[in-house]
Amino acid sequence: MSPILVLTVIGFFFLLLFAISYFTTRNIDSQSFYLGNRRSPWYIIAVAMIGTSISGVTFVSVPGYVLTDQFSYMQMVLGFVLGYFVVAFVLLPLYYRLNLTSIYGYLQQRFGFHSYKTGAVFFLISRTLGSAFRLYVVAIVLQKALFDAWNIPFFVTVAVTILLIFLYTRKGGIKTVIWTDTVQAIVFIGAVILCMYEISKSMNFGFGGMVKTIADSDLSRVWFFDSWADNRYFFKQFFAGAFTTITMTGLDQDQMQKNLSCRNLKDAKKNMMSYSLAFLPINLIFLSLGVLLVAFAHQNGLAIPEHTDDLFPTIATGINPATGELYLGVFTGILFLVGILAAAYSSADSALTALTTSFTVDILGIKNDDKKLQIKRMYVHIGMAILLGVVIVVFRLINNQSVIKSIYTVAGYTYGPLLGLFAFGIFTKRNIRDRFAPFVAVLSPILCYIISSNSEKWLWGYKFGFEILILNGLITFLGLLLIVKGKKVIKKE
Repeated sequence: MSPILVLTVIGFFFLLLFAISYFTTRNIDSQSFYLGNRRSPWYIIAVAMIGTSISGVTFVSVPGYVLTDQFSYMQMVLGFVLGYFVVAFVLLPLYYRLNLTSIYGYLQQRFGFHSYKTGAVFFLISRTLGSAFRLYVVAIVLQKALFDAWNIPFFVTVAVTILLIFLYTRKGGIKTVIWTDTVQAIVFIGAVILCMYEISKSMNFGFGGMVKTIADSDLSRVWFFDSWADNRYFFKQFFAGAFTTITMTGLDQDQMQKNLSCRNLKDAKKNMMSYSLAFLPINLIFLSLGVLLVAFAHQNGLAIPEHTDDLFPTIATGINPATGELYLGVFTGILFLVGILAAAYSSADSALTALTTSFTVDILGIKNDDKKLQIKRMYVHIGMAILLGVVIVVFRLINNQSVIKSIYTVAGYTYGPLLGLFAFGIFTKRNIRDRFAPFVAVLSPILCYIISSNSEKWLWGYKFGFEILILNGLITFLGLLLIVKGKKVIKKE
């Protein structure tokens, strides 16, 4: 596509986001930034959470995922649904009962200062890395579609990307993010459906032909029960999906901040259930798109990209050397660009707000803003934006695998201690020597890495995948048992 056309599309997209920001930041106060005054409609939050979860990574990586792992990702998505039920009926009631702004305040009430700070720090690390991975995807696409043509360095692309997010979230926080994410979720889901239609039309498929092509493809295999050593084995992926959801949604300030902005617990549960059921068809659509992209490539003699994340961008924005035009036309190219922008920014703006909230509330201890403290919060917002940009640039230098795999791999190591801490607090009545909690939380991922690196030799050929998260949480839980404070039983919250 022409760089001018790309710039025009981006310009209109951000005009929409800034318009939403303007209308949602009138007559706001400090609680608007953190919790939206707890007045957010549950059905709007359900759509907004889809926007947060299905990021630019999903938009680009999941269609390419079929090349290496077929539809096995749906096994993990089924596990997600189980995890959402745990979040709705175990964690949300706890957070509402304690009237939390940051969910890591639970750890302070349950264990003490050091556990609280440990949970907050692990969230900050986890969400910073995860959000950087997600933004990396959109930055790469913008670089290839626009900035390379003007010889602009990658770090400038990243800086512009982060700056735009900062500008429309800096004032309204979660109150703005809920509405921008809702609009962006609708936009990118519509974009991917239209892309499927355009690809099918280019191959002369009607709806029935499209469905048959997907169903008959070897890439559409969902269930894997062949070998427990296979990373795609059903029970490994299902339970990894459930625990990933419990940690990356239920123990994540980013996602829970939206839920805590609901009017009450009943609405928060409605939101979580609606959101969880929507996840199945949406991910099935993305995987089906991947099959259609592969079929299109084979029909047109296109080489499959070496990196699976490049499959969708290459076909949607690539130039046919025979005609000098886009393979799927300008309209599909625009749909792809708008879709990935909406998917990426709906995840990133929410993450930046959550990082600012957690650092301000959990690390600095600022909960009720006056004018002076609001300035400090603004500095935190700027600092988090800069940190995200730095991590994205570093990630480009070292990444050599599918981004979605990178995200879940990192999550397994960084969210595991949170899983162990919360599980110990909720399912036992024992107290711990709080000052030792940080050591347990740091040692657990190290032990997990050692076990994972040697599992094929030590465990009869078993190779860990995303379920490393479960092992990490278990090791943390067992480590906390070693630092139990006497035999005193505490009252259950």
